[in-house]
Amino acid sequence: PKNADGIIAVDAAAAEETIQKRAVKYDKTGDAHYDTISAFIKSMRGSDPDAAIYWLAKMIYAGEDPKFIARRMVIFASEDVSNADPYALTLAVSVFRAVEIIGLPECRINLAHGVTYLACAPKSNASYIAIDQALGDIEKKPTASVPYHLRSTGHKGSKNLGNGIGYQYPHSFENHYVKQQYLPDEMQDTQYYSPSNMGYEKKLDAYLKSLEENEK
Repeated sequence: PKNADGIIAVDAAAAEETIQKRAVKYDKTGDAHYDTISAFIKSMRGSDPDAAIYWLAKMIYAGEDPKFIARRMVIFASEDVSNADPYALTLAVSVFRAVEIIGLPECRINLAHGVTYLACAPKSNASYIAIDQALGDIEKKPTASVPYHLRSTGHKGSKNLGNGIGYQYPHSFENHYVKQQYLPDEMQDTQYYSPSNMGYEKKLDAYLKSLEENEK
C-alpha cells in the first residue's frame, strides 16, 4: 500500500510474506547481536549443547557471518576448555577452516559439530587465568632479569659472562626432570598455572605433583 505521499510502505508482515521467512530481532551492530553471542558463549561454557545449538541457529538464521561465530569458538576452546580437553582447540580451528572453505549453508553442519563438542567438553580456565596473572606481574616488574644459568650460550664470550653455568639438562636425569630455578630471582615460587581436576588437565596436575614428590 502507498502512504499519503505516494510512497510504498512495506511492514514486517509484508516483508515476511514476500521472502517467506520470519523477521528475527537481530542487528549485527546492536544489543541483540551482542546479547545473542553472549548467550551462545555462556551456553557452551555451561555445558548445555541444546541451548548452544539454539543460539547458533538464531545467528545463522539472522545472517550472522559464520566466520565470526567460528572465531569465537576458537577463542572459547582455549579460554573455557583448554587443557581439560586439548583436542578442543584443534577441532575449533578445523571448524573455522571448514567454514572458510565451504561457506553457508553447508558450513552450518561444521559449526554444529564444533558447538556440540565444545559444549560437552570438560571445562577449565586455568590457562586463561595464568597468562593474565603473569601479564599483571610483568607490568609491575618489567625489569626482572633472566637467571644466568638460563641465559644463551650461543654467542661468543657468553661463558665469560657466566651464561649457562650451573644449568642442569633435564634429559640427563631420571624421568627427564630435575628441580631447578626457571623464574627470575624475585619471582621464585610464584605459581600461575593451577591445573584443574577436569578431564585431561587432571592428568597434567597428577604428573606435575609426581615430579615434585620424586624430588623429595
